[in-house]
Amino acid sequence: MSANIAEMERRREAARMGGGQKRIDAQHAKGKLTARERLDVLLDEDSFEELDTYVEHDCVDFGMESQKIPGDGVVTGSGTINGRLVYVFSQDFTVFGGSLSKRHAEKICKVMDMAMRVGAPVIGLNDSGGARIQEGVASLGGYAEVFQANVLASGVVPQLSLIMGPCAGGAVYSPAMTDFIFMVKDSSYMFVTGPEVVKTVTNEEVTQEELGGAVVHTTKTSVADLALENDIEALLAARDLMGFLPASNQSELPELPTTDPWDRMEDSLDTIIPANANMPYDMHEVIAKVVDEGTFFEIQPEHGANIITGFGRIEGRPVGFVANQPMVLAGVLDINASRKAARFVRFCDAFSIPIVTLVDVPGFLPGTAQEHNGIIKHGAKLLFAYAEATVPKITVITRKAYGGAYDVMASKHLRGDLNYAWPTAEIAVMGAKGAVEIIFRKDRDDPEKIAEKTKEYEDRFANPFVAASRGYIDEVIYPHSTRKRIALGLRKLANKQLENPWKKHDNLPL
Repeated sequence: MSANIAEMERRREAARMGGGQKRIDAQHAKGKLTARERLDVLLDEDSFEELDTYVEHDCVDFGMESQKIPGDGVVTGSGTINGRLVYVFSQDFTVFGGSLSKRHAEKICKVMDMAMRVGAPVIGLNDSGGARIQEGVASLGGYAEVFQANVLASGVVPQLSLIMGPCAGGAVYSPAMTDFIFMVKDSSYMFVTGPEVVKTVTNEEVTQEELGGAVVHTTKTSVADLALENDIEALLAARDLMGFLPASNQSELPELPTTDPWDRMEDSLDTIIPANANMPYDMHEVIAKVVDEGTFFEIQPEHGANIITGFGRIEGRPVGFVANQPMVLAGVLDINASRKAARFVRFCDAFSIPIVTLVDVPGFLPGTAQEHNGIIKHGAKLLFAYAEATVPKITVITRKAYGGAYDVMASKHLRGDLNYAWPTAEIAVMGAKGAVEIIFRKDRDDPEKIAEKTKEYEDRFANPFVAASRGYIDEVIYPHSTRKRIALGLRKLANKQLENPWKKHDNLPL
């Protein structure tokens, strides 16, 4: 018996050491944690239970039969985050560069299958050189099996990817199909083809960071949601995010105790809208004054910043927030903002997270660049997302709600449950000046008449009462009571029942 125990300990120690001390030191020298150290930060203390510790590859080509390390380059298992179960896999760059073999893929698929079976989130820590070349098509098949698992899990359990090193070639498509991607600045990158291939094919010279680094993917491409400074910040952010998400699409939302009164009044909101309609204000401030303790977890803050998306809590329960941001492009809807918000709305709907929409939108961004790049289809994505969502939807119009953008932003016509407006709200086809110049185009050369008609249009439409008189706005509310109204609304809508017509799946305007 003692010999068997000794053998088990020897094998466990071999697995713990991964590619050996020299490679562990090299990982640390790059400012990166090892696969197991990352799990120690991500999970509650002593909660990790490893699976498949002793799995080894079965490749016999190119001398691989003599190079076998227990675990085969990925650490898999389960643990808890704040006491709640999650399944994890953490690729080990010290073992064959974290490259994916058939067995490596099978380990990942096993924890994903278990997560689906019991209804728990999956968190993947990616740090891999890609497919294991020595295995050829077997490793490619392994990737495809992981992709298939990602697709089946989508909308069933939350999936979070942390890119903590290289992620190139086919490897990028697994994180791309998960719900959220966090990256680490200066040490992680994602691209389909690397700098060398780019140089060969297009003659462009580009670094890994410029091609697919964390800053590129969180500002330009929207592939990633957050760029964090180092491994530890990324892992702690993952812990924070998981606190807002249910375990699965069948689970209750997690609740946190709060001492923040549900009916707290915020008098400062009564004066936050500037007297000049063209002056901006920060919608982050409105969100912070509405949510519990001012705590807000923003998603994609650096991309499409003219719209804000993220999670807050009301009475301790998670709520998804979508809000136009007047500080950036006047809060206009463009391609980036539409895609960003549409994806967020669909995530919230998939996991039964109520959506609060704060509206101050002058319309869609005009111009040939937007039109030629498909603003029609991209804007339709946001409209589609709101229209199909069956979760509780509460909308507050703070200032402008013009044109088609009024419709798109969770209007009553798209099955908004409670649609409120502040007294400063203006709901119209367009701004007064533009409208008058169209309606009274014959009088354009008469400034006095134009000024008179502009005043008349403003008196008629630069307020929320026309929409309210038709039932499109449920109530015009004091800004200071916004938190109370949202909290009451969410209480009323807690047992909301709404189903879309049966369909195999919809045909989102991609």
